[in-house]
Amino acid sequence: MLSRIFIQNFALIDKLEIDLKQGLQVITGETGAGKSIILGALRLIMGERADVKSFAKSDVKSIVETEFQITDNFKDFFEEKDLDFETQTIIRREISSGGKSRAFINDVPVTLDVLKELSSRLIDIHSQFETSDLFTEQFQFGILDGLAKNKSLLSDYQNHYIGYQTTKREIEQLKSALAENNKESDYKNFLLSELQEMQLDDLDFEEIQNQLNTQENAGQISENLSEILSKLNQEDFGILSGLFEVKNKIAKLSELSSEYQDLSERLETTYLELKDINIEIENKAESLEMNPELLQALLMTVNRLNSLFLKHQVNDIDGLLEIREELSLSQNSLETIENQIEEKEKSLKLIEKELQTFSQKLSENRKKFSGNLENQAKEIFSKLGLEKAILKIELTDSQSYNLHGKNNIQILFQANSGFPLKPIQSAVSGGERSRVMLAIKKIMAENNDLPTLILDEIDTGVSGRIAEEMGKLMQEMSQDLQLIVITHLAQVAAKGNENYKVVKFDENAVTKTTIVKLSDVEKLNEIAQLISGSKITEAAISQAKELIG
Repeated sequence: MLSRIFIQNFALIDKLEIDLKQGLQVITGETGAGKSIILGALRLIMGERADVKSFAKSDVKSIVETEFQITDNFKDFFEEKDLDFETQTIIRREISSGGKSRAFINDVPVTLDVLKELSSRLIDIHSQFETSDLFTEQFQFGILDGLAKNKSLLSDYQNHYIGYQTTKREIEQLKSALAENNKESDYKNFLLSELQEMQLDDLDFEEIQNQLNTQENAGQISENLSEILSKLNQEDFGILSGLFEVKNKIAKLSELSSEYQDLSERLETTYLELKDINIEIENKAESLEMNPELLQALLMTVNRLNSLFLKHQVNDIDGLLEIREELSLSQNSLETIENQIEEKEKSLKLIEKELQTFSQKLSENRKKFSGNLENQAKEIFSKLGLEKAILKIELTDSQSYNLHGKNNIQILFQANSGFPLKPIQSAVSGGERSRVMLAIKKIMAENNDLPTLILDEIDTGVSGRIAEEMGKLMQEMSQDLQLIVITHLAQVAAKGNENYKVVKFDENAVTKTTIVKLSDVEKLNEIAQLISGSKITEAAISQAKELIG
């Protein structure tokens, strides 16, 4: 249960602290006194967003702290989230003046998702403006699943459903990628084949260019080589014969004087080198052949390579090899995507089989307990002046899986005999909504193991005997859970085990709000004031005593 509330710097609240007890806790106060402000602060504990504009002091952080008495049933949650389990658990939310939010459970920082998960199991706040929740499919499933004890089963189903939806999305994305790749596949295949045909691994572009230059200039090269050989090899005036003669003369001089030994050796080396050059030139002249077919082949190869360089915007064969590798990987990628789609589809079938099992069990449980819900609602309606009212659950099979299984749900309602059942959103009147919602909340509270329920003016629009019955019903509900009720009705306030009043006051010309616990005498006067207005009469006091019993 919720045992303590501490609020600092939130709207009109400067600082507020109140202890709460088990049973029916009733909060009263004049309209505008600040009851909704306290609820707004508590909603921060529920993980809702904060508006820093609502802070009274812009330079002071806002703090909302609650203390809950919890049981060992929550140990699994604390172990799963790596939190310290305490039977007196403190949940705190801090909002800095700059809007930065921090959340703590037993002084351990947590994310808002963890905060929401725990608080949703500890407390439910129903505002007078939230009666329309009754019309939503999610709320209606929540009522029936609570009664059918489907919590664990539904959790298993929804975990599989999330996996099912994720896998479906992944398959769609893969198929989209495959389709996109297939659009370019033919062209990429053509490019890859074109590069593969060139046998790039065996090509040396520089060598090909040299061969082409040789073939294109073969005549000129041959002519020059002939002239060189002629000058080197003329019998009387050739370079080789002249050098040979000079070499021999220097050799004789070196025999006469060692001063010429170095020159002799150098000339010998030069002569031998020139002879090698001559032999190599002769070989090149002999091997030089003008081959029109080779020239044509070389031209074709160079032109094709230049065309590929231009097409792929690279400068050399290494660049073409990289492009070829990328295209090859791209083709392999198509096969990989196809394999991934096949594996995902197999996985989807397995998940769908599990979903079928879970959803069928959910549907069976719902159908089994829907009658119980209808009977319980009818019994409560009769206590609230809706003796002829009927509530019926209409469950139908859906064509596809949804977050709640493979069912669609609709609550039908009729308030008076002789009228057809209609969807509750169109059948329930304004005066009936509060009573129907209270009946539903009672059923949910009995079946959802919720420690604390807050009802904010759920009795709006009710008076007289019906107000008395609503008070009794709330008193009955509070035997199984802590029920905190905000009300303007004396009949409800009289049933409180503990009573509190929200008051607004001025301090140093600043309006502030706080909450005070009422003594027995203060409770009596407060109920009398709810009956008679600002002036408390003896008749009102007497009636208040009678209501309290």
